[in-house]
Amino acid sequence: MSNPESFIEEVTEEVRRDRLFAWMRRYGWIAVLAVLLLVGGASWREWRSAQQQAAAEALGDGILSALDADDAAARVTALEALPATGEARALVTLLAAGESGGDAAPALRAMANDAALPLHYTQLAALKLVMIEGSAADPAARLETLAPLAEPGRPYRPLALEQMALAEIDAGNTEAALGHLRALVEDAGTSAGLRQRASQLIVSLGGGVQEG
Repeated sequence: MSNPESFIEEVTEEVRRDRLFAWMRRYGWIAVLAVLLLVGGASWREWRSAQQQAAAEALGDGILSALDADDAAARVTALEALPATGEARALVTLLAAGESGGDAAPALRAMANDAALPLHYTQLAALKLVMIEGSAADPAARLETLAPLAEPGRPYRPLALEQMALAEIDAGNTEAALGHLRALVEDAGTSAGLRQRASQLIVSLGGGVQEG
């Protein structure tokens, strides 16, 4: 052989190719499977996203259609028939409660006690339940329900404070009612309309309103 080094290199390269082919025959299916999983996963995510979007659009159309019904009973029936779960079902329940009044109390109570729902849904259901039952419910029970909702930083604090004041009035506790109303007036999250309503109630109870 005129060039032994070239021969050695050719043999070495051949050995490398043989080893590569042997490795591919033994483990190549893993690489193929990984590619299939990546492509399949991406396709599944796209399909899932499209399904969720289609379901949300269908639910929205169903809600609009239900609210277009001629009377409250028909609107409630149509809303309750919508195929919704989780947070979407919570939204439908709240909409139905707005149409059915006191008849929605059991559904709202169940929703308020559903630990699987986000806090803002359960607290809104509890607040709406108190507002629907009104003075027919025991003032002490109303206050117990409303107390967590009226804590600083809670999204429904102003409305909860107003309902607590009304519960205290029903219980004959004027001073406690005034305390809730003054806290409501001073709360930065209180809307102008709610603040005015609270100020008028303070005056009607014989309390003074500070000018800010």
